[in-house]
Amino acid sequence: MAITEKTARKAETAKAKSGDKNGKAPPGPPALAAHGAATLAAVTVDACNSQLKEEDGFVGDRARRAAFFEILDRWRDIADAKAPLGDKPAAEFSKKDLDAALLEGEPQEQALILSAIEDYAGELATVIRRLLRTRDWRGTQRIAIGGGLREARFAEIAIARAELISRANDVAIELTPIRHHPDEAGLIGAVHLAPSWMFASFDDILAVDIGGTNIRAGIVRLNLDKAEDLSKARVRTMELWRHGDDDTGRDDAVERLVGMLEKLIDQAEKDELKLAPFIGIGCPGEISTDGFIETGAQNLPGNWESSRFNLPAALWQAIPTIGGRESAILMHNDAVVQGLSQAPFMRDVERWGVLTVGTGLGNARFTNRPHPNDEEKAAGRRKEGKKD
Repeated sequence: MAITEKTARKAETAKAKSGDKNGKAPPGPPALAAHGAATLAAVTVDACNSQLKEEDGFVGDRARRAAFFEILDRWRDIADAKAPLGDKPAAEFSKKDLDAALLEGEPQEQALILSAIEDYAGELATVIRRLLRTRDWRGTQRIAIGGGLREARFAEIAIARAELISRANDVAIELTPIRHHPDEAGLIGAVHLAPSWMFASFDDILAVDIGGTNIRAGIVRLNLDKAEDLSKARVRTMELWRHGDDDTGRDDAVERLVGMLEKLIDQAEKDELKLAPFIGIGCPGEISTDGFIETGAQNLPGNWESSRFNLPAALWQAIPTIGGRESAILMHNDAVVQGLSQAPFMRDVERWGVLTVGTGLGNARFTNRPHPNDEEKAAGRRKEGKKD
């Protein structure tokens, strides 16, 4: 991929500044908080990226996105004599195609998809049951389901069915689809990584959502005038790159991401937005406090777990300032960040989690932290109750 002149100049500056004679990652931005921190403003992150193993691999693989299509293909093999849904592999169908077949197709097509939904829901319920048996997930009251599969109607039915299967097996859990569109949830969640004092001077932040197939970067509007709890935060504009379709390496991927962010920064300047000098990042894997990816990045292009690679530092070297102010960058696990988009809507439970159905099955468990005005709101509700 071609390197822009602007980025090339920044790269040369970064090289001169880094003094990287021993092959170590260059110095990074000043930290607002630790990367991958357990304590955030709204929640405590009790666990993330939990990897439950079984004989054939990881338990979570049973409910990854590809698992649904594998199940559907097995049922299609059984019904091969009538060849419903045609000949192409299930993974090549769009979610809209499968939803249309489920809702409006011939009975044989509907039966196939319903059979796949039932089997997939059973696998999802098994994964949830196994997670809830672990120490970190005990006492979980609600789980939000996100990821690219979640937007399809057949997936929403599978989620509802998995809750019923769980309850039938005496696993008292509530399952709910994440509210925001899968393309936006991982970006919106990044606003909960930014320090609250930053919101006093700025209206928008930059956010990055890195997945096993796509990399997204966007400008997220805080909308604090509509809701102080960030429940009205919305993606203003977004850049998306399907790196899974390209034969690319890690350094080229970072260069592409830098270009996406530069484009968004230029757009913010043209639109005269009050863009914060902050970039929030969701990235697969276990994130160390200094911004290295310890494990779990196997689906990303190239080696992102190298001790010589630090994504926040690399981005800061390329984008040291935003709007004339020094950039601050904070990175967390992608499932955590996607789950944070749901945080304003989970205040009625104490312990909750998130599962993100994608190339893999991301997961995180949270405990809500008290807000300063929670007592005041509770008192107001009690007062209103007395009036009734």
